Amino acid sequence: MEERFLVTGATGCIGAWVVRNLVRENVPVCITIRDSSLHRLQLIMSPEEIEKLHLKKGNIKDLLFLERALQDFGATHVIHLAAMQLPFCKEDPPEGAIVNVLGTINVFEAAKRSGLHKVVYSSSAAVYGLSDEYPPGPLPHEAPLNPRSHYGVYKQANEGNARVYWIDGAIASIGLRPYVVYGPGRDQGMTSTPTKAMLAAARGEPYHISFGGRFGFQYADDVAKVFIKAARSNFQGAEVFNIGGMSVTMEEVVETIEAVVPSQKGTITFEDKALPFPEEMDNSQLVACLGPLHETSLRAGISETIAIFKDALKSGTIAI
Repeated sequence: MEERFLVTGATGCIGAWVVRNLVRENVPVCITIRDSSLHRLQLIMSPEEIEKLHLKKGNIKDLLFLERALQDFGATHVIHLAAMQLPFCKEDPPEGAIVNVLGTINVFEAAKRSGLHKVVYSSSAAVYGLSDEYPPGPLPHEAPLNPRSHYGVYKQANEGNARVYWIDGAIASIGLRPYVVYGPGRDQGMTSTPTKAMLAAARGEPYHISFGGRFGFQYADDVAKVFIKAARSNFQGAEVFNIGGMSVTMEEVVETIEAVVPSQKGTITFEDKALPFPEEMDNSQLVACLGPLHETSLRAGISETIAIFKDALKSGTIAI
């Protein structure tokens, strides 16, 4: 049976990379969009590739819209990435709850009504508590959840609702918890400043990153590949996994940016304040479920990011 993927949140960073990977495999893709802004897709895809997409304009707050989109497209797989990010949930908690919680329930319900039996969705490392609440070492799969933000609570609620859809309706699901994602398209959110520093380096400008310390650092393309692999798996049940990936210091990130763009040496600085969350997350359970995962080296990921930014600046895709 031909694969046909419906992706929500495809105009976000991870979503854009999911779509790019699928289109380059010649897989039919339908994306749900709220407006006509495709700038993140345009950053990493050619106009010819974007032309191949099926666009459905609507909002995940509308269950009937999602149900029609799935059925009209004949979707065989669903990857749900649409959400309001942490700062926006903090600014408007009611709207954040509607989009992030009700929107996710709508995706599951639409899948159920459309005869689909699996949903892959994005949770977040924000479901965890502060680093001093856990023992040293990589945060294990079974670590207790203790979110400190509305956004984290909404994501925890989604994980619980996904389990109920499995219990009540046998809708299988895999939720994935990204941490600090970087790469072209990562221009919003609390931890987007390392990517903004890479854009500044491509422009030849100085930049001050808003945090430091050690943290899990995940290239957007690698994260996208995990979502696709999860969607294609035969997993049955309702489980949530840490994506894991490399753990780096901000010094290493800055040194790598400087190595890629030597003329920017000394112009990229950072706040000497670590994120309050665990430095590293164990992804062994995810690997056990899906098999080996693609992991781009820090140098290769930063090099590709800066190269894409330089091309976009040259073509005018990003304003100079």
